[in-house]
Amino acid sequence: MPLDYTTDELICTCIARQVKDGDILAQGINTPLVMAGYILAKLTHAPGVYFTSAIGQSMCQDWAPLGVGRAEDQWLGKAQIHWGFVKGAADLLPTYHPKEFFRPAQVDSAGNFNNIAFGSDYARPRMRLPGTGGIPDVSTYLDEIFLYVPRHSRVTFVETLDFKSGLGNRETEKGRRGVVYLVSDLGQFDWAEGQMRLTHLHPGITLEQVQKKTGFPLQVAPGLTETPAPSAEEIRLLREVIDPLGVRKLEMLGGSARKSLLQDMLMREGAW
Repeated sequence: MPLDYTTDELICTCIARQVKDGDILAQGINTPLVMAGYILAKLTHAPGVYFTSAIGQSMCQDWAPLGVGRAEDQWLGKAQIHWGFVKGAADLLPTYHPKEFFRPAQVDSAGNFNNIAFGSDYARPRMRLPGTGGIPDVSTYLDEIFLYVPRHSRVTFVETLDFKSGLGNRETEKGRRGVVYLVSDLGQFDWAEGQMRLTHLHPGITLEQVQKKTGFPLQVAPGLTETPAPSAEEIRLLREVIDPLGVRKLEMLGGSARKSLLQDMLMREGAW
Protein backbone atom coordinates (compact mmCIF):
# COMPACT_ATOMS: atom_id res chain seq x y z
CA MET A 1 0.00 0.00 0.00
CA PRO A 2 1.44 3.45 -0.91
CA LEU A 3 2.45 5.62 2.03
CA ASP A 4 0.25 8.57 2.91
CA TYR A 5 2.39 11.73 2.80
CA THR A 6 1.92 15.39 1.92
CA THR A 7 3.78 17.60 -0.55
CA ASP A 8 5.49 19.53 2.24
CA GLU A 9 6.82 16.25 3.66
CA LEU A 10 8.12 15.26 0.23
CA ILE A 11 9.93 18.60 -0.13
CA CYS A 12 11.47 18.25 3.35
CA THR A 13 12.65 14.76 2.46
CA CYS A 14 14.22 15.98 -0.80
CA ILE A 15 16.04 18.72 1.12
CA ALA A 16 17.28 16.19 3.68
CA ARG A 17 18.65 13.97 0.92
CA GLN A 18 20.90 16.79 -0.30
CA VAL A 19 22.62 16.93 3.11
CA LYS A 20 25.87 15.07 3.79
CA ASP A 21 27.20 14.11 7.18
CA GLY A 22 29.51 16.83 8.49
CA ASP A 23 27.87 19.64 6.50
CA ILE A 24 27.49 23.09 8.01
CA LEU A 25 23.89 23.99 7.28
CA ALA A 26 22.77 27.61 7.09
CA GLN A 27 19.13 28.54 7.58
CA GLY A 28 17.54 31.83 6.61
CA ILE A 29 14.61 33.54 8.29
CA ASN A 30 11.13 31.99 8.01
CA THR A 31 12.21 28.84 6.15
CA PRO A 32 10.63 25.97 8.14
CA LEU A 33 10.61 23.53 5.22
CA VAL A 34 14.39 23.83 5.11
CA MET A 35 14.90 23.49 8.86
CA ALA A 36 12.63 20.45 9.02
CA GLY A 37 14.66 18.89 6.21
CA TYR A 38 17.93 19.66 7.95
CA ILE A 39 16.80 18.09 11.22
CA LEU A 40 15.45 15.08 9.32
CA ALA A 41 18.91 14.59 7.81
CA LYS A 42 20.52 14.84 11.26
CA LEU A 43 18.17 12.23 12.73
CA THR A 44 18.71 9.80 9.86
CA HIS A 45 21.92 9.77 7.83
CA ALA A 46 23.87 12.91 8.87
CA PRO A 47 24.30 13.03 12.68
CA GLY A 48 27.43 15.18 12.47
CA VAL A 49 25.94 18.29 10.84
CA TYR A 50 26.12 21.78 12.34
CA PHE A 51 23.33 24.36 12.14
CA THR A 52 23.80 28.11 11.63
CA SER A 53 21.05 30.70 11.39
CA ALA A 54 20.44 34.39 10.82
CA ILE A 55 17.71 34.17 13.48
CA GLY A 56 20.12 33.87 16.40
CA GLN A 57 23.32 34.61 14.44
CA SER A 58 24.82 31.50 15.93
CA MET A 59 25.99 27.92 15.37
CA CYS A 60 24.90 24.79 17.19
CA GLN A 61 24.87 21.01 16.86
CA ASP A 62 21.79 20.43 18.99
CA TRP A 63 18.28 20.92 17.66
CA ALA A 64 14.73 21.58 18.85
CA PRO A 65 11.28 20.91 17.34
CA LEU A 66 10.06 23.66 15.05
CA GLY A 67 8.08 26.49 16.63
CA VAL A 68 6.70 29.92 15.83
CA GLY A 69 6.42 32.02 18.97
CA ARG A 70 9.59 30.60 20.49
CA ALA A 71 11.75 30.02 17.41
CA GLU A 72 14.70 31.75 19.08
CA ASP A 73 14.90 29.07 21.81
CA GLN A 74 16.85 26.81 19.46
CA TRP A 75 19.46 29.40 18.58
CA LEU A 76 19.81 31.37 21.79
CA GLY A 77 19.55 28.42 24.15
CA LYS A 78 21.66 25.80 22.34
CA ALA A 79 24.28 27.85 20.49
CA GLN A 80 27.97 27.06 20.76
CA ILE A 81 28.99 30.45 19.36
CA HIS A 82 27.29 33.77 18.50
CA TRP A 83 28.35 36.45 16.03
CA GLY A 84 26.98 39.57 14.35
CA PHE A 85 25.30 39.30 10.95
CA VAL A 86 28.00 41.24 9.11
CA LYS A 87 30.80 39.15 10.63
CA GLY A 88 28.95 35.97 9.76
CA ALA A 89 28.28 36.93 6.14
CA ALA A 90 31.62 38.62 5.45
CA ASP A 91 34.09 36.58 7.53
CA LEU A 92 32.77 33.22 8.68
CA LEU A 93 30.59 32.01 5.81
CA PRO A 94 33.31 32.43 3.15
CA THR A 95 35.59 30.31 5.33
CA TYR A 96 33.18 27.49 6.19
CA HIS A 97 31.24 27.37 2.89
CA PRO A 98 27.93 26.24 4.43
CA LYS A 99 25.11 24.57 2.55
CA GLU A 100 22.03 26.78 2.32
CA PHE A 101 18.64 26.61 0.62
CA PHE A 102 17.25 29.93 -0.64
CA ARG A 103 13.62 30.52 -1.62
CA PRO A 104 13.55 32.74 -4.73
CA ALA A 105 10.62 34.98 -5.62
CA GLN A 106 11.82 34.78 -9.23
CA VAL A 107 14.38 32.49 -10.85
CA ASP A 108 15.50 32.30 -14.49
CA SER A 109 16.80 29.37 -16.51
CA ALA A 110 20.41 30.12 -15.52
CA GLY A 111 19.55 30.04 -11.81
CA ASN A 112 19.85 33.79 -11.21
CA PHE A 113 17.20 34.84 -8.73
CA ASN A 114 15.33 37.83 -7.32
CA ASN A 115 14.16 38.60 -3.79
CA ILE A 116 14.06 42.39 -4.15
CA ALA A 117 10.80 43.42 -5.84
CA PHE A 118 8.29 42.68 -8.61
CA GLY A 119 8.17 45.39 -11.28
CA SER A 120 10.77 47.33 -13.23
CA ASP A 121 10.53 50.54 -11.17
CA TYR A 122 12.49 50.08 -7.94
CA ALA A 123 11.02 53.22 -6.37
CA ARG A 124 7.44 52.14 -7.14
CA PRO A 125 7.40 48.33 -7.48
CA ARG A 126 4.27 46.25 -7.90
CA MET A 127 5.33 44.41 -4.75
CA ARG A 128 8.27 44.88 -2.41
CA LEU A 129 9.84 41.52 -1.46
CA PRO A 130 11.69 40.59 1.76
CA GLY A 131 15.04 41.80 0.43
CA THR A 132 18.42 40.32 -0.28
CA GLY A 133 19.88 39.70 3.19
CA GLY A 134 23.34 38.32 2.52
CA ILE A 135 22.41 36.64 -0.79
CA PRO A 136 24.38 39.04 -3.08
CA ASP A 137 27.47 38.31 -0.98
CA VAL A 138 27.30 34.56 -0.48
CA SER A 139 26.06 33.69 -3.97
CA THR A 140 29.29 35.07 -5.43
CA TYR A 141 31.61 32.70 -3.57
CA LEU A 142 29.64 29.59 -2.56
CA ASP A 143 30.50 26.64 -4.79
CA GLU A 144 27.02 25.14 -4.40
CA ILE A 145 23.74 26.97 -3.91
CA PHE A 146 20.44 25.20 -3.36
CA LEU A 147 16.95 26.57 -4.05
CA TYR A 148 13.43 25.53 -3.14
CA VAL A 149 10.03 26.70 -4.38
CA PRO A 150 6.96 25.49 -2.46
CA ARG A 151 4.52 26.58 -5.21
CA HIS A 152 5.83 26.14 -8.75
CA SER A 153 4.38 28.73 -11.16
CA ARG A 154 5.19 31.13 -13.99
CA VAL A 155 5.24 33.92 -11.42
CA THR A 156 8.44 32.41 -9.97
CA PHE A 157 10.01 30.67 -12.99
CA VAL A 158 10.52 33.56 -15.42
CA GLU A 159 12.43 34.22 -18.63
CA THR A 160 13.69 37.62 -17.38
CA LEU A 161 14.13 38.73 -13.77
CA ASP A 162 12.77 42.08 -12.62
CA PHE A 163 15.87 42.44 -10.40
CA LYS A 164 18.84 40.19 -9.70
CA SER A 165 19.84 39.56 -6.07
CA GLY A 166 21.34 36.08 -6.35
CA LEU A 167 23.96 34.82 -8.78
CA GLY A 168 23.02 31.63 -10.63
CA ASN A 169 25.01 28.83 -12.23
CA ARG A 170 28.25 29.85 -13.93
CA GLU A 171 31.36 28.38 -15.51
CA THR A 172 34.60 28.83 -13.53
CA GLU A 173 38.14 27.52 -13.70
CA LYS A 174 37.02 24.73 -11.36
CA GLY A 175 33.97 23.82 -13.44
CA ARG A 176 30.34 24.81 -12.98
CA ARG A 177 29.61 26.63 -9.70
CA GLY A 178 26.71 28.43 -8.05
CA VAL A 179 23.11 27.21 -8.15
CA VAL A 180 23.19 23.43 -8.58
CA TYR A 181 19.84 22.14 -7.29
CA LEU A 182 16.19 23.13 -6.90
CA VAL A 183 13.19 21.31 -5.49
CA SER A 184 9.62 22.48 -5.98
CA ASP A 185 6.23 20.95 -5.33
CA LEU A 186 6.39 19.45 -8.84
CA GLY A 187 9.89 17.99 -9.13
CA GLN A 188 13.65 18.26 -8.75
CA PHE A 189 16.07 20.12 -11.02
CA ASP A 190 19.79 20.61 -11.61
CA TRP A 191 22.08 22.87 -13.68
CA ALA A 192 24.48 20.22 -14.96
CA GLU A 193 24.86 22.04 -18.28
CA GLY A 194 24.28 25.60 -17.07
CA GLN A 195 20.50 25.68 -17.65
CA MET A 196 17.74 24.47 -15.35
CA ARG A 197 17.05 20.82 -16.10
CA LEU A 198 14.28 18.59 -14.80
CA THR A 199 15.76 15.44 -13.26
CA HIS A 200 12.86 14.01 -11.21
CA LEU A 201 9.09 14.28 -11.40
CA HIS A 202 7.25 14.00 -8.12
CA PRO A 203 4.74 11.11 -7.98
CA GLY A 204 1.58 11.92 -9.93
CA ILE A 205 3.13 14.90 -11.79
CA THR A 206 3.61 14.95 -15.56
CA LEU A 207 6.22 16.67 -17.69
CA GLU A 208 3.47 18.69 -19.37
CA GLN A 209 2.33 20.06 -15.99
CA VAL A 210 5.84 21.22 -15.11
CA GLN A 211 6.44 22.89 -18.47
CA LYS A 212 3.04 24.63 -18.34
CA LYS A 213 3.97 26.22 -15.02
CA THR A 214 7.51 27.22 -16.11
CA GLY A 215 8.01 30.50 -17.97
CA PHE A 216 10.87 29.31 -20.17
CA PRO A 217 11.66 26.18 -22.23
CA LEU A 218 12.58 23.43 -19.82
CA GLN A 219 15.48 21.07 -20.37
CA VAL A 220 14.89 17.45 -19.39
CA ALA A 221 17.53 15.01 -18.19
CA PRO A 222 17.90 11.85 -20.32
CA GLY A 223 17.35 9.71 -17.22
CA LEU A 224 14.23 11.52 -16.01
CA THR A 225 12.74 9.49 -13.19
CA GLU A 226 10.27 9.72 -10.31
CA THR A 227 11.20 11.22 -6.95
CA PRO A 228 11.39 8.43 -4.35
CA ALA A 229 8.66 8.84 -1.73
CA PRO A 230 9.49 9.48 1.92
CA SER A 231 9.88 6.38 4.03
CA ALA A 232 7.49 5.55 6.86
CA GLU A 233 10.21 6.51 9.35
CA GLU A 234 10.88 9.86 7.67
CA ILE A 235 7.16 10.67 7.79
CA ARG A 236 6.96 9.67 11.46
CA LEU A 237 9.94 11.83 12.38
CA LEU A 238 8.53 14.88 10.59
CA ARG A 239 5.06 14.56 12.09
CA GLU A 240 5.82 13.38 15.61
CA VAL A 241 9.35 14.50 16.47
CA ILE A 242 10.63 17.34 14.28
CA ASP A 243 7.50 19.39 13.57
CA PRO A 244 4.40 18.20 15.45
CA LEU A 245 2.91 21.71 15.18
CA GLY A 246 3.09 21.59 11.37
CA VAL A 247 5.11 24.81 11.02
CA ARG A 248 6.51 23.56 7.71
CA LYS A 249 3.01 23.80 6.17
CA LEU A 250 3.03 27.61 6.46
CA GLU A 251 5.20 27.83 3.35
CA MET A 252 2.64 25.89 1.32
CA LEU A 253 -0.32 28.15 2.17
CA GLY A 254 -1.43 31.71 1.59
CA GLY A 255 -4.19 34.07 2.68
CA SER A 256 -6.75 33.02 5.27
CA ALA A 257 -5.56 29.40 5.37
CA ARG A 258 -2.08 30.49 6.40
CA LYS A 259 -3.44 32.93 8.97
CA SER A 260 -5.72 30.28 10.50
CA LEU A 261 -2.90 27.74 10.77
CA LEU A 262 -0.57 30.32 12.29
CA GLN A 263 -3.12 31.26 14.95
CA ASP A 264 -3.71 27.60 15.78
CA MET A 265 0.01 26.92 16.18
CA LEU A 266 0.53 29.94 18.43
CA MET A 267 -2.32 28.76 20.64
CA ARG A 268 -0.93 25.22 20.86
CA GLU A 269 2.53 26.57 21.56
CA GLY A 270 1.25 28.77 24.35
CA ALA A 271 2.61 31.90 22.69
CA TRP A 272 -0.70 33.58 21.78
